[in-house]
Amino acid sequence: MVTITKDTIIGDILDVAPQTAPIFLSIGMHCLGCPSSRGETVEEACMVHGVDVDKLLTLVNEEANKAAQ
Repeated sequence: MVTITKDTIIGDILDVAPQTAPIFLSIGMHCLGCPSSRGETVEEACMVHGVDVDKLLTLVNEEANKAAQ
């Protein structure tokens, strides 16, 4: 089971759960391959993009763990 928190780096999420990429893209995080995503936390990205971090975490954790269920 994958647990993604506010402090998880987006690049790390994409490494372990690439199926979450469409969620990030759908909320305006289009630069998933850029250097920022490799060092930016979920919380930092949400602040920049004006996204509710808790709602995003719910979606991303659900998607990341679908295969584990």
